[in-house]
Amino acid sequence: MRQLIVNADDFGLTAGVNRAVAECHDDGVVSSATLMANGAAFADAVQASKSLPKLSVGCHVVLVDGAPVSSSAGLDTLLAIRSSEPQRFHASLSAFAARATLGGFDRDQLVEEITAQIRKIQAAGIVVSHLDSHKHAHVFPEVLLAMVRAARICGVPAIRNPFVPTKGISPRQFAGNRALLKRYGQVRLLHTFSRQFHQLTKRAGLLTPDGVIGVIETGLLDARLLHQAISNLPEGTWELVCHPGYTDPDLRAARTRLLQARDQERLLLTSVDLKNFLEQQKIRVITYRDLAERRPDRPEPK
Repeated sequence: MRQLIVNADDFGLTAGVNRAVAECHDDGVVSSATLMANGAAFADAVQASKSLPKLSVGCHVVLVDGAPVSSSAGLDTLLAIRSSEPQRFHASLSAFAARATLGGFDRDQLVEEITAQIRKIQAAGIVVSHLDSHKHAHVFPEVLLAMVRAARICGVPAIRNPFVPTKGISPRQFAGNRALLKRYGQVRLLHTFSRQFHQLTKRAGLLTPDGVIGVIETGLLDARLLHQAISNLPEGTWELVCHPGYTDPDLRAARTRLLQARDQERLLLTSVDLKNFLEQQKIRVITYRDLAERRPDRPEPK
């Protein structure tokens, strides 16, 4: 059996993104979303989620290209050095990755900030069903360890498995597109962290899907690429990472490289063609909440 969680990232980024997430849930295939606790449209997203009882809502942990939620002054290792905005995280993933791989983050500071983001969402009355991270930052073991600790502290039962099932993917699928080939190479390289991910999450008792699709194609996703990714899925429970939105003035003013791509994904995720294709492939769409509810026990918060 093949199951698919369709998760919309960046819930809370702008009101237009929130509207797109709601539409893709009501009229399309989006089953879950992850909320940015430091998003400019956080309050609007919270209000929207209350009218979407079947939408499973998690926390989109932001440690890159954003500002802290924690009021603590002791977050110095998480902040960008020599930034014109001293109270912000690193703007680029490359700078963040360098610091993460060299052990430059204080783990207690990471746990404090991640916990603050989760608790802000919980305080708004939302049951946080799962965690993932902006720009997949928890692919790095140092960040993952902190995410796991924060999940246990806050009683969150599940976390995104950020690794693409590369065994079913050939670089020939992306021939002629340098951007996709580059992303494929990066995904293959980061796959070296997957074994540690499975060990840590299993030891912590956290639920995870078997992997993700849509990461390589982010920003370039179209019907052909999505059908290709879905067709290649092995048996198991997987997650489609998506970013629907509206390209409006708020989005253009936000710190995001994904603009028109969000419009394209919104139209794709609400298309009858995609619903029919999932039925043809005999793939059942589920939520992170479904994943957690099928578990016989849940870890006690620590």
